[in-house]
Amino acid sequence: MRTRSQSRNSNRQQQQVNPTFVEPLNLVEPIENQVPPVVTMDNTRTMAQLLEAPTVGYEDAIVVPEIIADNFELKHGLLTLVQNKQFFGHDKEDPHAHIRYFNKITSTMKFTNVLSTSVKLMLFPFSLEGATRIWLEKEPPRSILTWDDLVSKFINKFFPPSKTTNLRNEITRFQQRFDETFYEA
Repeated sequence: MRTRSQSRNSNRQQQQVNPTFVEPLNLVEPIENQVPPVVTMDNTRTMAQLLEAPTVGYEDAIVVPEIIADNFELKHGLLTLVQNKQFFGHDKEDPHAHIRYFNKITSTMKFTNVLSTSVKLMLFPFSLEGATRIWLEKEPPRSILTWDDLVSKFINKFFPPSKTTNLRNEITRFQQRFDETFYEA
């Protein structure tokens, strides 16, 4: 029986008996033959300017038409009215009712030389919270040009056609049980 040290020694003896010579591969050229890379700077900005955060690409999805009125200002009270009834996008919330309520609020104010749709486009983001605000922020920049675009995208997102189909199917499959009145059903 052999011990571990004996077997190691015998392996070393075998290696010494049959030595193999392997020349190392020279994959890298000698340093004197290498040409240093040429670094060109097309940009003439300073390091401080290069490290500044970008300021482009932060545009809103909603494009509000230019307002040519001289002294146009949204009053704080109007913003408060809009923010008192915010839409969160929960299943039980009705986006159609939110649009109707929003239209009712914005129709109470009239501004000279300002389109009502411009006021609606400016105020609508203040009526959103939670998932709906995130949805609006994720819309591509400058993708909503009119009030109709906004309403269409909003309704399609939070009251999609599949929801309409499901509600229609529930109504058509309605059945009154034998032991209940129509009112109870």
